[in-house]
Amino acid sequence: MRVTIGQINTTNGDIDGNIAKIVSAIRKAKSENSDLIVFPEVAIHGYTSQDWFQDPDIIENAALHLERIMPETTGITAVIGTIRPTGNNDGRRLFNCAAVINDCQLLGYADKTLLPEYDVFDDPRYFEPSDERRIFEINGLKLGVVVCEDFWNDKTFWRERLYVNDPTDEVIAMGADLIVTLNASPYNKGKIKIRCDMVAHRARDQKIPIVLVNLVGGNDGIIFDGSSLIADEEGDIILQAADFEEFVETVELDVRKPDNRGVTGNELECIRRALVLGIRDYAAKNNFKTAVIGLSGGIDSALTVALAAEALGPENVLCVLMPSPFSSEGSITHSKELIRNLGCVGRIEPISDTFETLLKQMGLDKPTRGGENLAAENMQSRIRGVILMAISNAEGRLVLSTGNKSELAVGYCTLYGDTNGGLAVLGDVLKTEVWALSRHINEAAGREVIPNSIIDKMPSAELAPNQFDQDSLPPYELMDPVLKMYFEQKASPTEIIVAGHDSDLVYSILNKVEHPSNEFKRRQLPPALIISKNAIGVGRRRPVTHKYRRSPGS
Repeated sequence: MRVTIGQINTTNGDIDGNIAKIVSAIRKAKSENSDLIVFPEVAIHGYTSQDWFQDPDIIENAALHLERIMPETTGITAVIGTIRPTGNNDGRRLFNCAAVINDCQLLGYADKTLLPEYDVFDDPRYFEPSDERRIFEINGLKLGVVVCEDFWNDKTFWRERLYVNDPTDEVIAMGADLIVTLNASPYNKGKIKIRCDMVAHRARDQKIPIVLVNLVGGNDGIIFDGSSLIADEEGDIILQAADFEEFVETVELDVRKPDNRGVTGNELECIRRALVLGIRDYAAKNNFKTAVIGLSGGIDSALTVALAAEALGPENVLCVLMPSPFSSEGSITHSKELIRNLGCVGRIEPISDTFETLLKQMGLDKPTRGGENLAAENMQSRIRGVILMAISNAEGRLVLSTGNKSELAVGYCTLYGDTNGGLAVLGDVLKTEVWALSRHINEAAGREVIPNSIIDKMPSAELAPNQFDQDSLPPYELMDPVLKMYFEQKASPTEIIVAGHDSDLVYSILNKVEHPSNEFKRRQLPPALIISKNAIGVGRRRPVTHKYRRSPGS
């Protein structure tokens, strides 16, 4: 049997465009004499369409679009992620489902049962769970079809499970010869390997081939990596799709030839590719061709520019230097060097005169080292934000904000200043990861793309004389491991302390994270590209108004 992976990049609500991609992939599969092609979860409408799934016209017309695809399936079976009305007045109005079409005939649907509502997922808000399983018989083959979470509850793979039942086990018990699973599984660090291990384990354990097809592409801050795969009954991966790009390719199911091309083994490279895809898709899907970035001479803006240049083309990235009275000469010269290295467009817009005028108007003193003049410090950042937004309005450029996760987590950022923008590129990248990614880019290129003078520079906002981040924050090397455990592992303060971190430091950092003023700032951030579990943004929910404080015994 010949099977094709239809790993396509969909756009929420672009039904015509998504169907065109589905039809194109079906035609390619037929040209390769494929018997079966599989597409991702909710491929027709876009998985992250959110409350569009509650609109009456979307619900009413949900199932009609398959009629445009069915005539293309002569001589082939297509399994397509879509939605369909439940037909009931009680409960949610839609099923999240897989449509199985064989030779222009709709054989039926496999409706999703396990509806995730953790991290970035909110399926129960839109979909009704199904309590039915079915097998699709195609030319003597018994095909078991499950949708995403219905495959991810293997009791022999996970030590702790969220659900009692396992829909995949149930279709296997019904006699399935082949398992097909349609996924919209977002990227986060380490997940590609986990997905491969899980598929291989289940195929080997159950002695049944498995076809897992995953969505690829950026949708707001959520990035889908693709990395679809097929495992034979021995658990060998016989087709591994490329990650972070569309992939339509066919393999003979009993080829017995391992294929691991999509597993890089380098997590930094995966993060880089994820961020580049996230920028590219966010810009393209929102009709931006060019971007503008405030280039400060620091590592965060330098990495953002490097990623944007790869995503959009350096000629489409405008770097704006906005020196103030406290900008070091090195910040300007190093920024110019970066612009030359990348081939981007550069521009200088000094803010000193504007800053002096506003200081006088507001009756404020200039910032001094160690002084308490936050209003004057933040004024500089906000002046820069105004300039960037003016350029965006005048030239139609997407403003990319450059703040990293470490700073955003503890509120070390200026609302309406450096938080301005349409997309927070590094909003889920810790400061130590920013350094590691920058070095990785240079190593991969075999040259200084990002000048080492920027990488090695002591972090500073340069909003006051001789100001450095460590004046206000713990060293990032101490802070980031605490933040990583707290966000990504949802570890308690006690667990973080037991892992070897100083108690006073842990409580100090976590109380900064949870402080209402910092949550207020994070609520107003642009969408952040997500590369980890429980990231700042859509996957993490906290009230602004609260009295929670982290302390021993709390």
